[in-house]
Amino acid sequence: MESQDKVHLWRDGDQQMLRIPSEFQLPSNEVILRKENHCLIIEPVGKPSLLAVLATLPQLDEDFPDVDEGLPPLEEIEL
Repeated sequence: MESQDKVHLWRDGDQQMLRIPSEFQLPSNEVILRKENHCLIIEPVGKPSLLAVLATLPQLDEDFPDVDEGLPPLEEIEL
C-alpha cells in the first residue's frame, strides 16, 4: 500500500533540501537518487554482499604453502 505526505522544500545556497517524515524513514544512511521524467526516486543502498566485496579485492599472485606437509596419511592416524 502506497502512502504519501506533503513536505516542504527549502534552499541552502544552490542545494534544495527536504526533511523525510518518520513514517518514510529508510533503513540506510546512503541512498541512490535518480530522476525519471518529473519524479525523484530515492532508493536505499543496502550493504554489499561478501561476494561483492571479495570481487573488488586484487587477485593474489602468491602460492599458498602446503599445510598438510609433514603430516602422516589419514589412514595411519589412530584415535
